[in-house]
Amino acid sequence: MPQKQVTIDVGDGAAIPSRKDRGLFSAWWLSFIGAVAIICYLCLSQPDPYWRVLKFLPDGILVTFKVTILSILLSLIIGLITGLGRLSRNRTVNLIASTYVEVVRGIPLLVQLFYIYYALGRVELFSNLPPLSAAVMAMAICYGAYMGEVFRAGIESIDKGQTEAARSLGFNRIETMFMVILPQAWRTILPPVGNEFIALLKDSSLVSILAVSDILRRGREFASESFYYFEAFTMVALVYLIITLILSKGVSKMEQRLNYYERD
Repeated sequence: MPQKQVTIDVGDGAAIPSRKDRGLFSAWWLSFIGAVAIICYLCLSQPDPYWRVLKFLPDGILVTFKVTILSILLSLIIGLITGLGRLSRNRTVNLIASTYVEVVRGIPLLVQLFYIYYALGRVELFSNLPPLSAAVMAMAICYGAYMGEVFRAGIESIDKGQTEAARSLGFNRIETMFMVILPQAWRTILPPVGNEFIALLKDSSLVSILAVSDILRRGREFASESFYYFEAFTMVALVYLIITLILSKGVSKMEQRLNYYERD
């Protein structure tokens, strides 16, 4: 049966370039080529300090991706549980899931980072929590709420006839959800998940306040040692821009492939 067409709010994720949107597609190429050209020009014309800054950042790039990937994987698990909870017929489960979404989405991510690392650090159970673990936990809890809404909308996009057909074949509710509904819902869920991945990567710059050596933290360390603040943060901004543009292009390709399979 045909799926319902739904629009999933993906928050403040990056704009995804598409060939249908010629303006955005051209802007992507202009931004990407421009950023790469500026980095090359700065590093060749002024190796000191721009090339020094660029050589100082790779460790931070690895940490940024580590935090982002771990956070997105954990948030997917939390999001799936939350999405199912929001659709549950059990009023208690539904209330708990809905309250989690409303509370977490109402508190800024920066506040959550401070709370988990500094406030919960006063509790004995979390007293030895490493900064990286605290950062991943806070990011996952925050984005888990948004992922929960993505899963909920994706599941609701599947026609109820699919559930009725599965139940008529003898599937129980759990089998119906994980063997029939979710595999079909992934086509709706994956694009906004990719967009949230990009948004999470950008928000990962906030973890530098917990002394996690991400891209921004490495840039700050270089600037504090050399006093090249303009040069250091210019390079940090360009690196973030290039990474985000590459990821947004990847999400665009994924959407095109999904749309191609749907037409088939």
